[in-house]
Amino acid sequence: MKKGISIWSFAEADLGRVFALAKDAGFDGVELALAEDGPVNMNSTKEDMEKISALAKEHGIELYSLASGMYWKKNYTSNDEATRRYAIDTTKKQLELASYLGMESILVVPGACGVDFEPDSEVIPYDVAYDRALSALSELAPVAEKYGVVLGIENVWNKFLLSPIEMRDLIDKVNSPFVGSYFDVGNVLYCGYPEHWINILGKRITKVHFKDYKREPGGLNCFVDLLSGDVDYIAVMDAFRNIGYDGWVTAEMLPPYRQFPEAILYNTSKSMDYILGGK
Repeated sequence: MKKGISIWSFAEADLGRVFALAKDAGFDGVELALAEDGPVNMNSTKEDMEKISALAKEHGIELYSLASGMYWKKNYTSNDEATRRYAIDTTKKQLELASYLGMESILVVPGACGVDFEPDSEVIPYDVAYDRALSALSELAPVAEKYGVVLGIENVWNKFLLSPIEMRDLIDKVNSPFVGSYFDVGNVLYCGYPEHWINILGKRITKVHFKDYKREPGGLNCFVDLLSGDVDYIAVMDAFRNIGYDGWVTAEMLPPYRQFPEAILYNTSKSMDYILGGK
């Protein structure tokens, strides 16, 4: 497996500095993110992406995946048709930019039935959300194939796709090798066991997020440093070996520490060494 780190784990905004820090901390690559503004945005061009690729190469860093936080506000399951269309167009742009960056995959949030930490979020009936997500992903599958970039659906706190069987069946209904699971190990802890998800999703897993979580007392503040929470990483790694997964694992540690924010990169890298290789 290759070690990656999320762009959201950096307090530093300058990509040159980000890539230098990631390399020094022992990471093989960085997962970038599409945003309304910033270095990768909805107005970015092929030339912009080529400059970023060259900068990453200069620092010996691979760019392999493009995430986005934009789907929390505008997603495939909204009651507003224009919002749903904007989310689909966002994914098309994300796929396009990822292809210019030479990336293997993108990460999307497939929608939501409700979001506790977004107080103005819509409440969408579960069956309606499922049908809308399936329709959007089915439309996007040939676009992903055109760009040669896999669309990875992340399991998140969206009151939707709450079991690995649902996630598996949704992916199978889309029926495309370019739509799979972007599996987040830590996000499962509040309602299940990541090793169960891994064994059920199997080859559908295209990318992986590492983070850790304490079940008690619960809530967003219970995401903690790797190996400080309740994720059974021995069982998780046994499950990955069982399904033959040997791709990228990305540490998504956010936000950075308030004091000495760069320390989270080095602490996380060392913890990943233990998880991946027992050293």
